[in-house]
Amino acid sequence: MKSSHEKRMRMCLIILPMLLMAMFCAISCGPNRNKELAQKILQDERLQKVDSMARELLKQGFNAGSGYSEIWARDLNTFILTSLDVVPVEEVREALLIFFRMQQPNGEMIDGYVVNDASGFNGEDTVLYYSPLDTTHVGFKNTVETDQETSLIQAVYKYITKTGDKSILDEQIGESTVEERIHQMLGYLKRERYSNEHGLIYGAMTADWGDVQPIPRGAKIINQDMIDINQYSYMAIDIYDNAMLLIAINDMKQLGIATEEEQNFYEGIKQQARKLLWDSKREKFIPHIYLDESPIPGGFNEEEVYYHGGTAVAIEAGLLSKEEVARCNSDMLRNVEASGMATIGLTIYPPYPEGFFYGLMEHLYGYQNGGDWTWFGGRMIQQLIAYGFIEEAYTEMGPMLDRVIENGDFNEWYGPGNKPSGSWKYKGSAGVLSTAIQMLTEWCHKQNV
Repeated sequence: MKSSHEKRMRMCLIILPMLLMAMFCAISCGPNRNKELAQKILQDERLQKVDSMARELLKQGFNAGSGYSEIWARDLNTFILTSLDVVPVEEVREALLIFFRMQQPNGEMIDGYVVNDASGFNGEDTVLYYSPLDTTHVGFKNTVETDQETSLIQAVYKYITKTGDKSILDEQIGESTVEERIHQMLGYLKRERYSNEHGLIYGAMTADWGDVQPIPRGAKIINQDMIDINQYSYMAIDIYDNAMLLIAINDMKQLGIATEEEQNFYEGIKQQARKLLWDSKREKFIPHIYLDESPIPGGFNEEEVYYHGGTAVAIEAGLLSKEEVARCNSDMLRNVEASGMATIGLTIYPPYPEGFFYGLMEHLYGYQNGGDWTWFGGRMIQQLIAYGFIEEAYTEMGPMLDRVIENGDFNEWYGPGNKPSGSWKYKGSAGVLSTAIQMLTEWCHKQNV
C-alpha cells in the first residue's frame, strides 16, 4: 500500500504540469496578446466599411428589407440599436408605439404592420389585424411562431437603455400604458401558449427560429397556410421561443417592471428549458418536444438536428456555461464544414429531408431549412464577444464581412455556394453585424490600444 507521502508526490507530478501550462497561457494569452489582437482588429478596414454600409442602410427606415414593406417586431429588435444612432429618436419611439396601438384585445402582439392600404400584403393570402387605436395601419401575424411579444419587449428595453427615455413605459395607449400592455403580452403567452405539463411555452413546429411549418404533400393551400396555426400544424416546444421569453423577462427585471409572478415565471422557464430541452449526452438542444404526434417522417432522426439560431439565443438568455458556449461554437464550425455552407449563420444541420417543407424550404439548404443567415449568425458572434471569445468572434465574422463587401449589400440569406438569396438590403443582417462590430471595437479600446 502506498504511503500518504507517495500519494501527495504523485498528485504533485500531475498538478504541476497543469499549473505550468496555465501560467504559460496566462503570460502568452494575457494583456500583450490582447493588445496585439485589438490592434489587428482595429486595423481591419472591413469592419469600418461594413459598419458604415449598415448605418447608411438603416437610415432608410424600419421595414425589414427591399423584399418586405412591413415593419416587423422581430426584425426591429435586431437593428434598433444602430437605428438609434442614425434615425431621429422620436421616429424610433413612434415605430415602437404603433405596435402597442395595434395590440389585440386579448393581449397578443402582431408580427408587424404597414400603412392601411394593404399594398404590402398578398390579398387573400394574408389574415389582416386591425385596431381602433390606429386606423392608419394594418397588421399581420405568422401565428406558428411565438416570438412576437418577446421581440417587442426586447426592442423597448434596448430603446430605453440606449436613450434613457423610460417615459415610453408611461405612454397612454387607449385605456392602458405601454408598461401595462407589456404585462398583458406576457399574460397572453401564459394563457394561450403555455404548456402546464412541461412548464414551457410552445408554438407550431417550424425549423428552429423559423416561421414556416411543413404541409402534407398534395394539400391544396394558400401561402397563409404555411405560416398560420391550422389543421396542418403540429404543436411543439423549442428552445428559441423559450429563450426569447427569458431574455424579455430579464429585460423587464432590469427595467424594474417585472412583477413577482413574472419573475417566478422566469425562474420556472429557465429551469424547465435546461431540464427538458438540453441534451446532455449530445451537448446540444433538442429540436422539439411535441405536445401530441410528430410530423417527422420515418427514417429521419430529428434528435440529430442542430439548431444554430436557437442555440445562439439560448446563450444570450444565459442557459449555457462558458465551457458549453465554447463547445457549441466548435460544433457549429464542424456543421459548417460538413454542410459546405459559408458561416455559422447556417440555420440547422442536418437539414430536414427533401420535400418535407414547401416552397423555398422544399430543398436542402433552402431558406430556413439550412440556409445561411447572417441575421442569426451575427447574434452568435455577439455572444462569443460577450463570453470573451474575441479571437473566435473576429475570425468567424470574417466571411460574413467579406460577402457583404463583395455583394455590396446585406442579403437576407445565402444558399449553397454562398449565393445571395431572399430580400436584398436586409436590415436584420445589417443590424446584427453593426452591433457585433461595435462590441468588438469597444473591447479593443478597453485594451488601451
